[in-house]
Amino acid sequence: MSSDAFSGKAIGGNSIGGNSIGGNTQSIEATSNQSSLAGPLRISDERDGYHRPVDVQFDCLPLRSVTRLDPPLDASPGLVAKWNRIKQAIETHGTHNAYFLHNAFCRFYVTNNPSAGMIAFRFEGVLFTDATDTRAVNTKLNVTLDQENVSWLEQHVVKWFAETVAQAVTEEFNRFISHGDSEQTKRRLEKLEQSLQQSGGYLGMGL
Repeated sequence: MSSDAFSGKAIGGNSIGGNSIGGNTQSIEATSNQSSLAGPLRISDERDGYHRPVDVQFDCLPLRSVTRLDPPLDASPGLVAKWNRIKQAIETHGTHNAYFLHNAFCRFYVTNNPSAGMIAFRFEGVLFTDATDTRAVNTKLNVTLDQENVSWLEQHVVKWFAETVAQAVTEEFNRFISHGDSEQTKRRLEKLEQSLQQSGGYLGMGL
């Protein structure tokens, strides 16, 4: 990925870097989360009770920022399992313009009442950007139904919504790419790379 694209803990440029993507663009709140592979940068709408028809959130790890593939000796079983999935993603897809999405969910609302009309999925996998690293073009996601409160839901509808998750994630990714600042991202990328060298490659791994 070029230095004016995204990586680390930033939203910038014609691309997104950061760690948590989703919600609405009314406010931006940076938080820390030591239990995830990357600390979240939450973007949310402050209007009480508001929900979007499609709500997508995920933590984003640029695979090129992973400088070592062996987990630390004191890593928990859950972290080791996730580490292995990241390692498998790198071995399968490489690191060029590829991003590991995790701690992720996608909720669809089919009514204006979130307590009766919500279908939620969990997903994890890799998103790929184009040659200029400025637009998402493809995903390889593992999608599972998490919860729903639609009494009239049928299995073929669940399957259709599960397949729609990839499209929703791609559009969400690109939506935030268009909100960035390339110079800000470049500065944060340089800072991230320096920190990666100092941390021995574990930065952003929740360690």
